[in-house]
Amino acid sequence: MNVALLLRRLFWVVAFALLASAAARAQAPAAAATANEYRLGAGDVVRISVYQNPDLTLETRISEAGTISYPLLGSVRIGGSTVAAAEKTIADGLRSGNFVKQPQVSLVVTQVRGNQASVLGQVNKPGRYPIEVTDMRLSDLLAVAGGINPAGADTLTLVGTRDGKPFRKVIDLPTLFRADNRADDIVVHNGDTVYVERAPVVYIYGEVQKPGALRLERNMTVMQALATGGGLNLRGTEKGLRVHRRDAAGKLQVIEPKMDDLLVDGDVVYVRESLF
Repeated sequence: MNVALLLRRLFWVVAFALLASAAARAQAPAAAATANEYRLGAGDVVRISVYQNPDLTLETRISEAGTISYPLLGSVRIGGSTVAAAEKTIADGLRSGNFVKQPQVSLVVTQVRGNQASVLGQVNKPGRYPIEVTDMRLSDLLAVAGGINPAGADTLTLVGTRDGKPFRKVIDLPTLFRADNRADDIVVHNGDTVYVERAPVVYIYGEVQKPGALRLERNMTVMQALATGGGLNLRGTEKGLRVHRRDAAGKLQVIEPKMDDLLVDGDVVYVRESLF
């Protein structure tokens, strides 16, 4: 075979392979964007208009069945569709019914009520909130709920459904915004519930300045807890400190701790009175 002809054939094979690869890469983001587009849900209020056909303008709420009643078409199911797909459904109906030759349909969501997520527990404004954007993340939802209140723990639990299967994830808030841990700031889905538990506490009583309950910070030691409680009063002594702790079976244990020992949720620290 002629060498020049072989080189030309090889060139076209490589060129077609590169074009196919570029097309595949171009389609991948489009597919991902479609998957993340907002989908209309029951309770959403939509405004529909058709270019140069003002009599076909309609503002309505999507029913629990996912349908709307549209002029000339009657009941149209758009629940679960993206905005673009709903526009196409209405345009196809108008075209196939010979009502409008080349309909240009525009649909705008004026109120989002169909897709919602719940935030419960130790947040400033617990309740159900609409998912108003397609990529609303956990941090966005917590911000809408007013953030975590002072009694809230450092961890939260998100439950919902992913790919038709039950989904549950415990998320550590202090590490949520680390550059290497953004995967935990997950996209919120319709029906998700976020629960923020009460923070763990320890109790101090006896000869301290401020006896009572304290928030148990991470890796808090006996010394740190005493410092948080204002330290010992004039009658207190570090000698004979006691920690009352429940074991896994619920049985009460009395421990003589060192000042650098770690405390656990529910511990009760007792400071004795000095004998001298």
